[in-house]
Amino acid sequence: MIDLTKISLCDLVKGIKKKDFTSEEVTKSFIDNEKKSKKLNSFITTNFDEAIIKSQTFDKKKNYSGLLAGVPLAVKDLFCTKNIKTTAGSKILNNFFPTYESTVTANLWSEGAFLLGKLNCDEFAMGSSNETSFFGNVINPYGDKLVPGGSSGGSAAALASNLTPATIGTDTGGSIRQPASFTGTVGLKPTYGRCSRWGIVAFASSLDQAGPMTQNVEDCALLLQAISSYDPKDSTSVNVKVDNYSENLTDNIKGLKIGIPKEYRVENMPDEIDILWKKGVEYLKDAGAIIKDITLPHTMYALPAYYIVAPAEASSNLARYDGVKYGHRAKGKNLIEMYENTRSEGFGDEVKRRILIGTYVLSSGYYDAYYIKAQKVRQLIKKDFDESFNEIDAVLTPSTPSSAFKVGDKKDDPISMYLNDVFTVPVNLAGLPAISVPAGLDKKNLPLGLQLIGKPFQEQTILNLSLAIQKRAGFKKSIKEWWK
Repeated sequence: MIDLTKISLCDLVKGIKKKDFTSEEVTKSFIDNEKKSKKLNSFITTNFDEAIIKSQTFDKKKNYSGLLAGVPLAVKDLFCTKNIKTTAGSKILNNFFPTYESTVTANLWSEGAFLLGKLNCDEFAMGSSNETSFFGNVINPYGDKLVPGGSSGGSAAALASNLTPATIGTDTGGSIRQPASFTGTVGLKPTYGRCSRWGIVAFASSLDQAGPMTQNVEDCALLLQAISSYDPKDSTSVNVKVDNYSENLTDNIKGLKIGIPKEYRVENMPDEIDILWKKGVEYLKDAGAIIKDITLPHTMYALPAYYIVAPAEASSNLARYDGVKYGHRAKGKNLIEMYENTRSEGFGDEVKRRILIGTYVLSSGYYDAYYIKAQKVRQLIKKDFDESFNEIDAVLTPSTPSSAFKVGDKKDDPISMYLNDVFTVPVNLAGLPAISVPAGLDKKNLPLGLQLIGKPFQEQTILNLSLAIQKRAGFKKSIKEWWK
């Protein structure tokens, strides 16, 4: 009998419509898989009983009109889901049940999908390894001692181990693309403003963006189409036409110009990353693309600028968690002590570290020296991309400077952990779309990804380029299900 959990999202939608199998059969298959996969620690909250009821209702009504009709999906626990616990991976929100639905998840449900559960993530999306979650670290399906990346580590691990047919994550500095690279999956960070941020627990408001995480590029195109929309409730949402990414997907990229930035050849980068990058160049050449060397001179300042801007915005956004209106509340002799105890108990070390950094750079005397300067650097980084895009259509780089590392390897070394984002943060600072597509394995047989960066709102271009790489790289997921 066919294993329904190993069928792609697109084929699940087609199969349900053609009545090859029912929505209930699909849903129960994923639920059974998850119940055998507790060692991965991917889920924080399950919604299994309701998911089965919704699948049965769907099978009775047979309304096949939605893009995702009849498909169950698990989502990162940063998206508010009405009357279903939403924690952002933090103790401070351990008893938070939103009374509203995020726009992105509402878009999924309106396209016929329904919720399977909420996936583990770094606390408030602050981390690159999924080790900062109050609910424990997630394990990478590629090895019982490996991190899945972060902050969307639970999403990546659940996807790679077939616990959900597809998922959505959020990307503030690489939190979709880096875990996608670590788990051999596809992860796309859309242009800032393409997907609504309304109802997503905020980390850094000028950087956060929701995006699809899928098994392949075809699924990615379909899911991006489902979640993208203009939203008047989000003041940063941009009212531009959403393309039919799925129908327009093609690997015919002849004549497209691809930039190779010399600044992304970082010191001590493993040879296998450089070799993969060169292979990516050859794949695109073979598909008819034109390769051009480019320079993005302010790239070296992206990481320090990001780790000023992001903590500053986090410091401001997380001020709302004080124990007064919702979330965890600690006891205190007076109001101030209650505030202090609540935040001390409710936040983990990494979140506290970033709040302290953010508060410092926004404080009197340091605002101009750090925060304003970082914003000026951000504009220079955006200008570098804008100027390059006058001559090219997209940029090709590695997704990460290494494959997945061991749990605990970098937990006590924040700088080393932050360096994992060296290839991904410039994209968020510039507000551009970017995708990580699996393209090879390292010497330890761990997956490595290539990143394609596009012009604003040109997600179709990077999807098409990714399809060309996918077809030529021939990446095949090979995971032994050791956790069962």
